[in-house]
Amino acid sequence: MTITPQEALQRTIEHREIFHDEMLHLMRLIMRGDMSPVMAAAIITGLRVKKETIGEIAAAATVMREFAHHVEVPDNTHFVDIVGTGGDGSHTFNISTATMFVAAAAGAKVAKHGNRGVSSKSGSADVLEALGVNIDLPPEQVAASIAETGMGFMFAPNHHPAMKNIAPVRRELGVRTIFNILGPLTNPAGAPNQLMGVFHPDLVGIQVRVMQRLGASHVLVVYGKDGMDEVSLGAATLVGELVDGDVREYEIHPEDFGLQMVSNRTLKVENADESRVMLLGALDNKPGVAREIVTLNAGTALYAANVATSIAHGIELAREAIASGRARAKVDELVRFTQQFKR
Repeated sequence: MTITPQEALQRTIEHREIFHDEMLHLMRLIMRGDMSPVMAAAIITGLRVKKETIGEIAAAATVMREFAHHVEVPDNTHFVDIVGTGGDGSHTFNISTATMFVAAAAGAKVAKHGNRGVSSKSGSADVLEALGVNIDLPPEQVAASIAETGMGFMFAPNHHPAMKNIAPVRRELGVRTIFNILGPLTNPAGAPNQLMGVFHPDLVGIQVRVMQRLGASHVLVVYGKDGMDEVSLGAATLVGELVDGDVREYEIHPEDFGLQMVSNRTLKVENADESRVMLLGALDNKPGVAREIVTLNAGTALYAANVATSIAHGIELAREAIASGRARAKVDELVRFTQQFKR
């Protein structure tokens, strides 16, 4: 029997789980616009208060994937998504976007899924636009971009049109809900490998197990203990790793890889243009914290993509991609390729 929105709300009030098939049904109502804004707001707030379970998140992500405009990438070899939940409040430059260029230069195929900044001063879409990339590509052109350059950017609103049905509710609520953690779980290109940054330590174990249920291949979910949704230079990083269906959780430190622990304070930016300048400095091999944190994250992404056999090996490959100029050249390559489709 199908659960009603009112029954689901009662379940959250009693801190009881909504089961998989029930959650599928509720999410489909929301994504189709068939649930009233009042009920949708009540249910997603109720879920947040009781704390969403791995099963509830996995079911919701399954429905978001159903409703997405997919990007067809026939060859999954070394195919990875590099993404953060955002919401970490660190206001750093776009580390994961810089990481994309380095990873692609070192042999990964990257399907980056992102949006404009909400909690940050510059989202991935903002900095890519500042670099001159045309972010407004339909799925076929994103697929062509991945095939041609090794990189594709999927601007979330273009690929998740059904989200417009819940967007006004989310905006008015103004608090974090399940939708804040669904974005990184719903890559429209279906990349089997992933480096995912999260804004809270509890999400490390949760998100990696959600990806396990969703059938992912090799995933590293990371949380810097200084609050970053990246692999951090300023503190230890918690890691949840999924490989061959098994999950393990551990901690890594910059010193493990011969890197100095340094504060991330110098990585803060006020807008997309400042982010662009810092990103290009790192890719131009300018010595400093920006280059080192990009190298560390790119090394981790290359390990997730199975290009590297370990994070340490990935860091070696990332250093070489930056020092050789190949990572910087990837920026110009993506700009050139995407601008040909400018309408």
